[in-house]
Amino acid sequence: MRILLIFNHYPYDGSDIAWNSLRLAETLLNSEHDVRIFLMNDAVDLARNETIKPEGYDKDLVQILKALVDKGLKLRVCGTCMARCGIHKNKPYFMDGIKATMKDLADWTVESDKVISF
Repeated sequence: MRILLIFNHYPYDGSDIAWNSLRLAETLLNSEHDVRIFLMNDAVDLARNETIKPEGYDKDLVQILKALVDKGLKLRVCGTCMARCGIHKNKPYFMDGIKATMKDLADWTVESDKVISF
């Protein structure tokens, strides 16, 4: 099954939305599903090395995402949001080739069996 997860929130926004979303992505990936994550709005910071976990927070969400990509998760980041959003505007991303458009998101949405937005 092909599953698209759309992230919108800053990774460390005071909630566990990003962490729980990554946990779901990992569980689905481990169940051999085709898992895709599309980062929008302030969630783009999840794909930046510049984003570090706050003191007292026990999970490094950037490292978790990197590990999921290494396991086969497909990652794309909204190109417009790359320039407009996040605390670390204009800072580099941890990998090349992830910049995407609304057309890319539309294509992934249509191709997916399930779409979940966080």
